[in-house]
Amino acid sequence: MEETQNHAFLGTAPVGKLMCKYAIPCIISLLVAALYNIVDQIFIANADYLGSYGNAANIAVFPLTVIALAIAVMIGDGACAFVSISLGRNNKEEAHRSVGNAILICIVASALLTAVYLLAADPILNAFGGNINQRTMACSQEYFFWITLGIPFYMFGQAMNPIIRSDGSPKFAMASTLAGAMLNIILDPLFIFVFKWGMMGAAVATVIGQIVTAVLSVWYLFHTRAVRLNRHSFRPDIRLAGRFLSLGVCSFLAQVSLVAAMAAINNMVRTYGAMDPVFGQEAFAQIPMAVVGIVMKVFQIVISIVIGMTAGCIPVVGFNVGAGRPDRAKSLLTRLLITEFAVGVVALLIVELLPRQLIAIFGAQNESTYYTDFAIKAFRTYLCMLPLATVNKAAFIFLQSLGKAWTSTFLSMLREVVLGVGLALLLPLAFQLDGVLYSMPVADILTFVASVIILALTYRSFHRDIQKMHA
Repeated sequence: MEETQNHAFLGTAPVGKLMCKYAIPCIISLLVAALYNIVDQIFIANADYLGSYGNAANIAVFPLTVIALAIAVMIGDGACAFVSISLGRNNKEEAHRSVGNAILICIVASALLTAVYLLAADPILNAFGGNINQRTMACSQEYFFWITLGIPFYMFGQAMNPIIRSDGSPKFAMASTLAGAMLNIILDPLFIFVFKWGMMGAAVATVIGQIVTAVLSVWYLFHTRAVRLNRHSFRPDIRLAGRFLSLGVCSFLAQVSLVAAMAAINNMVRTYGAMDPVFGQEAFAQIPMAVVGIVMKVFQIVISIVIGMTAGCIPVVGFNVGAGRPDRAKSLLTRLLITEFAVGVVALLIVELLPRQLIAIFGAQNESTYYTDFAIKAFRTYLCMLPLATVNKAAFIFLQSLGKAWTSTFLSMLREVVLGVGLALLLPLAFQLDGVLYSMPVADILTFVASVIILALTYRSFHRDIQKMHA
């Protein structure tokens, strides 16, 4: 009963207040997580002995860290949603056992992924464009090796973050991630500019930050609030694991499909860049890949805000669904969609009006004019449908928090795999390098149509449930 009482305010406090309480710390946590890699890239880009070669190497390795993140968020987001629904139903037994199983799965999965990365580093880097030229490949190998050593810590910290939020401690979840990121920001310039450790320095700074986040997460597990862990929590339960992992499938697909899209985009950029009269030259071959990667990183910052806003509210939505309060879930959905669209509009204005200033952050002063010119074009084209992209992402995650895992998965697969990968492969056939830039806005438009239909059906379902509640 204590767990339910601790969470009872989720069913009574004003929806707007709960949004702020849970969403803001989650937004900060995800923004900080997104900044881990982008901070490396900023310092790498501004180191004249690394420049766009190191930048392109960072882009080649980035999808491989996203694979680790995909597995971690499937475990963490799934357990978060399951714990919240269980507490809403006053089922404390399943709540604590799901957390224990999530921890076990995360440890095993991270160890296996680390082994795969270490044993097959070169073929993996080749698949993601790391071999675009010899210097870029050398930078990729160095960066990837050290990043791989931190995979277990990275995955553990990312998986525990949503679980800590579901336990009623969103501020601690934020603080643990923030502590690691701040250390990374401090160490990056020291290792890159003072010690001249190059790509190794950027990677080691990141890994040290990830270790700090993981250690803080372990500390919290001994001081949980609503979900009390004991030795029985860690008894493997395949049936229970399947139930909460299914709720995290959408989060997994959203991330891993991004990897598929990045692999397609990196290879299309490499293929059609080689046909370009400028980027076909050895000295400039890495520029399109570096620039498109930077644009995608900026997009990830925007999407981190969107995901944080919606994912942060998963405990609120899950509790109210479990407690039979569809009216509050509907109110939260409306507020989220309006806010997410507004975020997309603000982000659109920034990328359309200030692309030159954005690329300047990434070492444009050390590069040729081709670097800046292509970046301006990429920002304005690739991200021109940001408001629709933000609504789409909010719809995916909200449906997941309602327990509609398969509907959420359908939308996510449509956007990220069918359209995200398909259009990235098809449009360059007609528009060459520009086709890569067109792929994202076209995918967002088509997905938005499907999202609107499913959201309309969701609202209709809410209306029926509210009528039954008052009957």
